[in-house]
Amino acid sequence: MKTLEIIEKEALPNLKFSKIEVLQDPEKRKLRAASLDRAQTLGNLSHTKVNITFETEDHQHYVVNTTVWAVGSDFISLKSGIFIPIQCIHEVN
Repeated sequence: MKTLEIIEKEALPNLKFSKIEVLQDPEKRKLRAASLDRAQTLGNLSHTKVNITFETEDHQHYVVNTTVWAVGSDFISLKSGIFIPIQCIHEVN
């Protein structure tokens, strides 16, 4: 994986997220979905933050430490109405 740049949640709206699926392996996509569900549970029950590693349209890799409020079919929702497309997320821990 490329060098990760740490980014603040508030800077996410300034980014253009990858429009392609970054995980080609179906097992890795299943693991990502399970990790996102876990992150949502942690966020809603105890306001626990997780690290989300994702890729932008220009193939830069970032990590943001934040609370996941909701997981939909295509996007995750963070505090302050910020959304990240699931397809650009590499991992959640």
